[in-house]
Amino acid sequence: MPRSSRLRFAGSALVASLLLTGVAEAKVAAGERRELLALVDKAGPHMGEVAHQIWDFAEVGYQETKSSALLQAELKASGFDVEAGVAGMPTAFVARFRNGDGPVIAILAEYDALPGLAQRAEPQRAVIAGQEAGHACGHHIFGAASVAAAQAVKAWMQANNVKGEIRVYGSPAEEGGSGKVYLVRAGLFKDVSATLHWHPSDANDASQTISLANVSGKFRFTGVSAHASASPEKGRSALDGVEVMNVAVNYMREHVPDGTRIHYVTTDGGQAPNVVPDKAEVYYYVRHTDPLVVRDVIGRIQKAAEGAAMATETKVAFEQTGGVYNMLPNDALGRLMDGNLREVGGVKWDAKDTAFAQAMAPQLPSGKRTLASAAQVQPYRIGGGGGGSTDVADVSWVTPTAGMTAATWVPGTPAHSWQAVAAGGTDMAVKGGVVAAKTLALTAADLLRDPAMIAKAQAELVERRGPDFTYKAMVGDRPPPLDYRRKAGEARP
Repeated sequence: MPRSSRLRFAGSALVASLLLTGVAEAKVAAGERRELLALVDKAGPHMGEVAHQIWDFAEVGYQETKSSALLQAELKASGFDVEAGVAGMPTAFVARFRNGDGPVIAILAEYDALPGLAQRAEPQRAVIAGQEAGHACGHHIFGAASVAAAQAVKAWMQANNVKGEIRVYGSPAEEGGSGKVYLVRAGLFKDVSATLHWHPSDANDASQTISLANVSGKFRFTGVSAHASASPEKGRSALDGVEVMNVAVNYMREHVPDGTRIHYVTTDGGQAPNVVPDKAEVYYYVRHTDPLVVRDVIGRIQKAAEGAAMATETKVAFEQTGGVYNMLPNDALGRLMDGNLREVGGVKWDAKDTAFAQAMAPQLPSGKRTLASAAQVQPYRIGGGGGGSTDVADVSWVTPTAGMTAATWVPGTPAHSWQAVAAGGTDMAVKGGVVAAKTLALTAADLLRDPAMIAKAQAELVERRGPDFTYKAMVGDRPPPLDYRRKAGEARP
């Protein structure tokens, strides 16, 4: 199990050297850079069409059948070899274009939506009738822009006879399903030289920060049903088990390490008040920058569940559905990506985008970002932490990895909100996706042209994680939880 990357960052002489010296200049000539940018610009309208289709599909984790198929079809049509259903996940894929021996540069693509957040592309709350999920984290444009970037790099490689391989990893179920963990565990990144990714946001930023390690899982209580009024003494409430467990965990919050995050939702609590529920389920997340703390806290929560079952004379079973490392930042790649993002620049809105943003602004929580910040690039930083978790983190422990964000939402928009879904259905999101695709394409091209940069990034990876590191997935040897987004008792179609 890895130590906290926060501690390793603080003690690394190599990292200190990188902070002082920066990185070598990119080796892709100006004419080729203009060529790459023009390729993405040309692809932009079609990329937007693809993104909007995935936004309409709004498929949740491991159920992204149409979204995955669409991205695969796009890649096949542009000459990539596509391998579908990898690592035991029907909606995962790897797409490859190789032009002789050389570096292997990976670009990650996501496409899962979040349940409970269906929303029209309007600046006021407007639920879509009959639809449950929505792209509140922008993975529709994430996947489309990553594919567009890879397609541009492929065309550039062919036109300039650049040696190496560009590869796209179709990654399902990022939202709690840990899809990339299974890709890493299956060894699909063993020959990757460097990995690039991006994420929709309310700002343009190539800072490399440390995410939180995370373990998630479902506690399922089983009791005895009975008439809640006529014969309550004959029943044993599974819901009581859930509620007693939650009380115990909430008291435990006072006695966990600083920075620990624990959150839960009751996913099954019975159907009728006059029936003692014989089944109930609660879904938990535990997060911290140190995976060892996460492991310890989830173990204590399991004890709370066992105590609750004993107290309520019910039974409980735990299924771990996800588990990811903390992000291991890479300064060498991060500075390269930051320079390319600054070359591309921020998002340029038209009058329609501005009108949407102005109408949305009163619906947002107050914050420091102004609407004008969408056109700006944020200052670069290395280290520090955010409040979220991502399965990209597991990739970052086995290959040098760098990511960025682009302003696809109105500045001030929180992720996982209806406001993010609404903006994601507009051309504003597509323009942010173009900024991301251009930055990814330039960075991939620089790496294909500059083996010395790859070597520097790989040396930094070894220094940060330690030379004796062996990857061991936080999910253990369990198969992908393909049903984790299905409701209790819901059968697969």
